[in-house]
Amino acid sequence: MHKFDDLDMKLLFELTKDSSISVPILSKKLEINASVLYSRIKRLQKKKLIKKFTIKIDDSLLGICVKATVGINRDPKLKDAIHKQFMEIPEVVSISEITGRFDILIQVYAKNLEALHTVVIEKIGKIEGIQNTETFVELQKTDKDPVYLIQ
Repeated sequence: MHKFDDLDMKLLFELTKDSSISVPILSKKLEINASVLYSRIKRLQKKKLIKKFTIKIDDSLLGICVKATVGINRDPKLKDAIHKQFMEIPEVVSISEITGRFDILIQVYAKNLEALHTVVIEKIGKIEGIQNTETFVELQKTDKDPVYLIQ
């Protein structure tokens, strides 16, 4: 396991809040020399702690008004074929194999409830090997910083 110091954690905290922040501004904010921050960021990327820099999109502005999690039980013999078919459904944004009462949880984004219904019934439900599904529609979501990033 890699060792990460206080500066690494402060850097991660700031970058998770805004990965587009410039190094000079971050340097002033953390009161650390910019060249030190550049090398720290490169080191954290090299160690694969920072996998990528990304953006957060307001999905509602793109017409995505319904988000749901679908719990799925499947025939274990068809696991790979089912996974491949999920990857081909544009509305499926993540797939997690899990323990518990379901075999898989998938995240689905849709324009409205009717579109969600179509995805779950027509696309997911008709995949060979799907035994049953249960859909949980997201009403509200609150994100918080992971405990390891809290300052």
